[in-house]
Order: sequence, then structure tokens, then C-alpha cells
Amino acid sequence: MTKTAILFLAEGTEEMEFSITYDILVRGGIQARSVYVPAEGAPASPPNGMVTASRGVKLGVDTTLADLEKQGLNEVDALIVPGGVGGANTISKNPGVLRLLKEAYDQGKIIGMICAGSLAALEAKIGLNDAITSHPSVKDKLSASFQYQESNVVVAGPLVTSRGPGTTFAFALTLVEKLVGAQVRQEITPPMMLSQEHL
Repeated sequence: MTKTAILFLAEGTEEMEFSITYDILVRGGIQARSVYVPAEGAPASPPNGMVTASRGVKLGVDTTLADLEKQGLNEVDALIVPGGVGGANTISKNPGVLRLLKEAYDQGKIIGMICAGSLAALEAKIGLNDAITSHPSVKDKLSASFQYQESNVVVAGPLVTSRGPGTTFAFALTLVEKLVGAQVRQEITPPMMLSQEHL
């Protein structure tokens, strides 16, 4: 049965962290879907179905947070929070997202957070006192509540965290391994011509 991963997406999301993760999940045979999270007071759907990412790249929205909340998480295997200060702030402060993250974590579903997206773990109160990493710019906000680590990718049970755009390949491949196994990770890595430093 095909695994499904949700990638939250908001205005200001870091485009590399979103698009590389989305791409690698698809390469691993995982159904990836982007879920739009509106800023407080904004409409439930973005104009023209597109979001402007942190460097101005336009990214498409597959569905909305409102629709995901209606559908629930029964057919979702992973929830992923990319970084980008603007996007991560919107996503990590959204009560609906935080409820879904807490529900998914309690059910043992895979949760990925990268860069400033790791702040969502603090806001949702998941993985507290366990290992975590993030972009260095938000380390001080996390270190009191987690065992902060400097590694490119940190796995603590179902929670997978990473540091920033340059660690996205390793982050996404770790998610693939957690969802569909090490063999799939090994199969999809060589064609991407990744050097060992990215893994």
C-alpha cells in the first residue's frame, strides 16, 4: 500500500526544503501532498492556488489545512514541516497544525521538521526532552526543552529533524528510509549523483 506524506506549506516557506523533500519522497514511491496553511486571518486557500516561498519561487498547493482537518489522518503516514522563517512561524503557530502534529505523534506516525520548522515540535509539545536539531538561528528557543544536537539529521523515535537547505537531501532520504525502508533509499540515491557529504 502506497505511503502518503503531507508537507505543510505557507507564505515564506523555504523552497529548497519543501521542493527537495517533496521530490525525493516521490522518487521513493511515496505520495506527497502539499497542504496550505494560511496566516492568521487570511483566506483558507491562497490566490490562484500558489504560494510565494522565501526567495520568491511560486509553489503549488494540493489541498488546504481546512480540508485535511476534515479528512483526518487515517490515510496519512507522515507530516512534514519545512523551514523558512515566515512559513515556519505561520505553520508552528497554527492551532490546527499543532493538533494534527500532536495526534500524529501520539499515533507513532513519522514527523519531519527542518530548519526553523523544528519550532513546531516545541509549540505542539511533542518529543520534549528527546534529541532534536534545527537551524542554528532557533537553537536557543529549543535547547531548554530538548536534547539539542548539531548533527545534520537527528532521529528520535518518530520525529526526524534537520538543519537547513544544505541538509535537505539527507533529511528527505531519512524520511524515505523511515517510511519505506533502507533498500528504497539505497536504490534512489545513486541516480541523484549526491556526494557523500550530502548524506
